[in-house]
Amino acid sequence: MAELLKGKEVASAINERSRNDVALLKEKGITPALAILRVGERSEDLSYERGATKRCNETGVEVVNVVLPLDVSKETFYAKLEELNNDPNIHGILMLRPLPQHLDNELARMSIVPEKDVDGCTDGSLTGVFTNTAKGFAPCTAQAAIEILDHYGIELTGKNVVVLGRSLVVGKPVSMLLLNRNATVTVCHSKSKNIADICKKADILVVCTGKMESVNKDYVNENQIIIDVGISFNEIKNKLCGDVLFEEVEPVVKMITPVPGGVGAVTTSVLVSHVVEAAKRTINS
Repeated sequence: MAELLKGKEVASAINERSRNDVALLKEKGITPALAILRVGERSEDLSYERGATKRCNETGVEVVNVVLPLDVSKETFYAKLEELNNDPNIHGILMLRPLPQHLDNELARMSIVPEKDVDGCTDGSLTGVFTNTAKGFAPCTAQAAIEILDHYGIELTGKNVVVLGRSLVVGKPVSMLLLNRNATVTVCHSKSKNIADICKKADILVVCTGKMESVNKDYVNENQIIIDVGISFNEIKNKLCGDVLFEEVEPVVKMITPVPGGVGAVTTSVLVSHVVEAAKRTINS
């Protein structure tokens, strides 16, 4: 039976660090603040906003909720975004997406200044990930995977790590974060051949295919550590499942993140830690 790499413990440790940093910042007269920009009333957006707000409240980060109607004009939307970019009291911007099509999701994403891009969605932030510099921030889910590995003392230097997936949200950035930590990284995707054989040789397998329960026991070995980034609702099983077929893989491998309760449980804590870091950077800017 595998050791479960539970996210709650990791999130608690990140939150404690954030609380300590917030206290020090407030002594200097700085209150870290996150602006959550939402257009409309999508249930998924409301749920994520509640989670982020709760985590901010727990750590002492101020939240500014900016809610615009679904039919907001381009002019009004981009004027508000520019206002947030220029507000020195706002340290991070979380723009809930997807936006209505008339607002152009790509243009909106690129309109956030990297120093406030705490969600790691702009090209500026991704440049920072690829160059291993403090420009913007890594995407929260990718960073959450690294935080879990660090928290449980899993050494990355020299390890053979396979990343299943190549999205800009997780696959590519987590690959670069792993490379920055001196891991030997192989990226597999839908066009790769002999994927199961490649995965089975890995010390660490990061699964972010977006395909529910697509990785079974044929992909793994008994000494392996599995980071399952995926989360989907399985209507047949009537529960949330990951990209890994947990009941087949868990009895075989050494360590594995559960779904739910694994990577997803860490992401909002990472988001808040990015807001705090953004506030700290203003001291030296």
